[in-house]
Amino acid sequence: MPRRRRLIAITAVATVATLATLGAAGGVLILYGGYYNVSATRSHFQWVHSLLEIGLRESVRHHARDIAAPLNPGPAVVLRGAGLYRDNCVTCHGAPGVAQGDIGKSMQPIPGPLADAARRWRPNELYWITRHGIKMSGMPAWEYHLADQDIWSVVAFLTVLPTLSPPVYTALAGQAGHPVRAPRPAQAQADAERGRLALTQYACNACHLIPGVTGPATLVGPPLRNLAARQYIAGGLSNNHANLALWLQEPQRFQPHTAMPAMGVTESDARDIAAYLLTP
Repeated sequence: MPRRRRLIAITAVATVATLATLGAAGGVLILYGGYYNVSATRSHFQWVHSLLEIGLRESVRHHARDIAAPLNPGPAVVLRGAGLYRDNCVTCHGAPGVAQGDIGKSMQPIPGPLADAARRWRPNELYWITRHGIKMSGMPAWEYHLADQDIWSVVAFLTVLPTLSPPVYTALAGQAGHPVRAPRPAQAQADAERGRLALTQYACNACHLIPGVTGPATLVGPPLRNLAARQYIAGGLSNNHANLALWLQEPQRFQPHTAMPAMGVTESDARDIAAYLLTP
């Protein structure tokens, strides 16, 4: 009997190992054979979409669990949120009586309307999603582009959005005007870890290979590895934290014909990025 059990156990292990090997080989074949259609005109399989939705829901609830939402934001905050939502969110998510823009309509997965968002998410979760975004979905992180108070204003508006009819939304959006984004607070001390994150939020990794920052294998701009060992920045500026921060904010001021655009990097964020890039 013991021998038979050992044979059964060995057979089971061998079967699992064989199936795992075949599965891995099949995955490699599909990956390198180009058989999986990545086009936005071909939707995910429904089971893939449903699985991603479950992962999204549970991840947001976990990471937002300790965030405290402001109580009773008030009509002025909601009104400001309506203007910010109209100016920044409608193109992908639409609004009551307002269709998504062409980009939003064509994205996969589709960024659905937010008319029922407050029924599916708590305010702290809506804040977390807006602040941090959702990777591989097209939902951007607004942490480096909206001050915290403005993110909470958008959340306040989202909590009343399910109650708005198209005429009421149109009136509210018109009344809101075009609010100027509140400035994000400057940080007193440069921080390399904040700089690493800022590099992704200003899309620096779209053009540059940056150590420690995930991105495409691009050759648009020069690689930024070992930047601390270089004597000059952009061929003329002495390489130090202050000059690198200035270059990041206004590259064409120092080199008018450079292809590097001004990305709207704030002074505080530029100092953080310089601290990261110049860390040996």
